[in-house]
Amino acid sequence: MVAVTATGAASAAVGPRPHHTPDDSRPPGRRPGRARLRALVDRMSLDEKIGQLFVSRAYGHSATDPDPADAEQNMAAFGVRTAAELVSRYHLGGVIYFAWAHNTRDPRQIAALSVGLQQAALTAGPRIPLLLSTDQEHGAVARIGRPATLLPGAMALGAAGSTAHARRAAHIAGSELAAMGIRQDYAPVADVNVNPANPVIGVRSFGSDPHAVAALVAAQVRGYQGAGVAATAKHFPGHGDTETDSHVGLPVMRHTRAAWEELDEPPFRAAVEAGVDAIMTAHIVFPALDPSGDPATLSRPIVTGLLRERLGFEGVVVTDALDMAGVRQKYGNDRVPVLALLAGCDQLLNAPDLALAQRSVRAAVESGELTEARVEESVLRILELKARRGLFDEAYTTGREVDAVVGAREHLEAADAIAAATTTLLADPRALVPFDAKAGPRLLVTGTDPVSPTGTTGPPTVVLARELTALGCRATAVPPARAVAAAAGHAAVLVCTYNVPEGESPQRTLVAELIATGVPVVSLAVRNPYDPARLPVCAAELATYSWTDVEMRAAARVLTGALRPVGRLPVPVPGRYPLGHGLTR
Repeated sequence: MVAVTATGAASAAVGPRPHHTPDDSRPPGRRPGRARLRALVDRMSLDEKIGQLFVSRAYGHSATDPDPADAEQNMAAFGVRTAAELVSRYHLGGVIYFAWAHNTRDPRQIAALSVGLQQAALTAGPRIPLLLSTDQEHGAVARIGRPATLLPGAMALGAAGSTAHARRAAHIAGSELAAMGIRQDYAPVADVNVNPANPVIGVRSFGSDPHAVAALVAAQVRGYQGAGVAATAKHFPGHGDTETDSHVGLPVMRHTRAAWEELDEPPFRAAVEAGVDAIMTAHIVFPALDPSGDPATLSRPIVTGLLRERLGFEGVVVTDALDMAGVRQKYGNDRVPVLALLAGCDQLLNAPDLALAQRSVRAAVESGELTEARVEESVLRILELKARRGLFDEAYTTGREVDAVVGAREHLEAADAIAAATTTLLADPRALVPFDAKAGPRLLVTGTDPVSPTGTTGPPTVVLARELTALGCRATAVPPARAVAAAAGHAAVLVCTYNVPEGESPQRTLVAELIATGVPVVSLAVRNPYDPARLPVCAAELATYSWTDVEMRAAARVLTGALRPVGRLPVPVPGRYPLGHGLTR
């Protein structure tokens, strides 16, 4: 594949090369000035302007040759068979990649998809490059798996407590996304997780200390954008103290205005001060900030009053996905996009009915509910973001760039080095850890095996057993149903736990039955670190904050003494451990 610059009407209109920040690793491109972008907007039709506001899913691994099932999905959802036709028909400003939409098979395929989509955008209408995006938070949320580098997620980075590690992780992630043609990442998460019952944030947050979270958010913003990718801090005004998942319901935040200013605001303020390109809204009701009962995505007091006016944010405001229940419970699919724009949002993400959404925005302009000037205001912000990320000069990527950057050896080594500082030893009263690997102890590994967020790693019990064996132990992974019977004769049983609920549960029963065998039991909380408070006390307890291979390797090295445990809890575990707790050896 040959690298091509964005040519035609768009590039002719955009002017001189920009000045990039010193840590931007991508070469300079043409950065159009505001006046030239304004002139480009003036030449666009109303439908083309409206199209720029929308970022949509598209089904298939190829822009022009999807599998038949994906072509049928596109036809059912959008009335077209291919992603390229989708871009052209709806004048899209962006496309979001999902694994479930079959967009992310492997890095070379992703890059080819990106090129095909850009070709569709640059040969139709105003010839404006797309902003291609995904949710690559790492840890619990990652759309692209191996051979791309998988890095510790937010709470693991919070346990390490290093802004240098956070920035390095984001720079690696950003450089690999950019090589695949993806120039906006919906990360980092800026929510402060102060509620152990939060079903949707948890380890996606850096922790519960707003100032620590703020420092890590700012570091990641600089890392992503230094790699040429737009960072997107989310979910404003803060989703860290909710007990409802906004994908399936409408959460309510009960913080007072003073509590919001103390707990939820600092990370977003830090992101703005770090120059973040975009901020994503939350589908939550926050009565202390807006008593109307509208979700924040549709709230002018929150989006314009707080984010724009109080925090001084001048970048792109993107909604969380508009197909989520949290934003659809009060208003219909026709009203939601209009209300989001009236609130002050710019990008409208993944509308469930794209044709209806665009018709509704047009009708609002024609009726005077929305002014065309208001639409143009958002279009201009979006074009400025695209220009800032060099897309008017470098819309395309190459297979050569993918091969050189994605999963590069130095990236994989850096991921392991970063993970080395994350594993937290919570309890070990009998000094069981580390095991004497030189003696070749027999270890049994069991517990929950959650599916990898990318489908390309794990299962974690098998990975942990394999890594322990490679370090000198004799480790065997068995399913929970066989673990109690197999425990005898082992030096210890290692149990991976995953989001143990309050009260009785199969995971709690398993741990209790294993303890009853008399064999020492070591628990590893492989997602939220709150599990030990919901289990019988074990001989030793650790938290890894993720179950992908990079974290399982780090845990194995801690368990065998190849690494010292240096991670510190970035959240308290109620009734068991305070914020900042962690043992060393």
